[in-house]
Amino acid sequence: MTGPTATPALRLTVFVDEDDTWHHRPLYSEIVHRAHEAGLAGASVFRGIEGFGASSLIHTSRLLSLSEDLPVAVVIVDTEERVRAFLPRLAELVGEGLVTLDEVEVVRFPQGGADGQAGR
Repeated sequence: MTGPTATPALRLTVFVDEDDTWHHRPLYSEIVHRAHEAGLAGASVFRGIEGFGASSLIHTSRLLSLSEDLPVAVVIVDTEERVRAFLPRLAELVGEGLVTLDEVEVVRFPQGGADGQAGR
């Protein structure tokens, strides 16, 4: 019986606006597709419900708000080498977005859980 293992990784987070585009395609979608083409381990897009950035305008999903330009975060986790190799491809896309890099640990659990059985 083996327990979970942790390996170092790098988390790349790109903060953009929901209505940002790249050649008539949502920017967040273009980032995900380029990450896939680059062979990165995975990418997820998270839509914010409220936030502000460089413009200092607050964007919100509250009912009576006129703003639909909500914050979006694209999160990619892979080895440091692979994430850093992706940065030049990302630089072609991101103009006013914020990009952060964080050292993280990826925890992998044995298949079926510690006792060898799936969740009950």
